[in-house]
Order: sequence, then structure tokens, then C-alpha cells
Amino acid sequence: MKKYNVNVNGTAYEVTVEEVTGAAAAPVAPPVPAPAAAPAPAAAPAGAGESVTSPMPGNILAVNVNVGDTVAEGQVLMILEAMKMENEIMAPKAGKVTSVNVQKGATVESGTLLCVIG
Repeated sequence: MKKYNVNVNGTAYEVTVEEVTGAAAAPVAPPVPAPAAAPAPAAAPAGAGESVTSPMPGNILAVNVNVGDTVAEGQVLMILEAMKMENEIMAPKAGKVTSVNVQKGATVESGTLLCVIG
């Protein structure tokens, strides 16, 4: 064991370092826990309509539509807060809302399915 005095930003520290030689000198990486698998976003059934997905991660502040509502192209469907900004999620086409996959207060990632317009 060797002792060293180390100065970091004006603060002195006394550290003890063990010298390792031979085969035991190979660096050993600490075990890294496997990342938890994120649940896959729910996919809309094929041919069910146009999927509206989150363009960025954030929180849903408001959901302005319900299943069965008729919407016009450009109508505000939801308000997504991201980076302290309120972003309007608008209908890409006119049609009927066939599913709403999030609720007020939900946290979403980029690409999360928000709703489907048939």
C-alpha cells in the first residue's frame, strides 16, 4: 500500500493506493446492472387509421378529445409539455378518434402512441 496526498480544488486528501502486479493487475470492471426493458408502445391495429405519436418526451397536460369525437385537420388534440414549453399536438387529418392511448398527467417518450384517428 502506498499513501499519497492529493490536492483537489484547494482541498487536501490523503489517499491509499494498493499496488497490484502480475495477472491480478488486469482491470476489473464493476458489474453493471442490465437496463430495465422499456415497455413497447401500444401499436394500433393495421388499417385502423392514422396514428398520432409524441414528437418528443414530455408530460401530457391536457387531452382535448375522447374516443368517438370527430376532429378536423389541424385541431388541437392534446397539450404536451416538454422542456418547460407547451406544445400543441394537432390532428394530421380529419376523421373520428378511434382510440386515446394516454391520459392527463402521463409521461411519454418520443414515438409513444397518443391516439388514432380513423
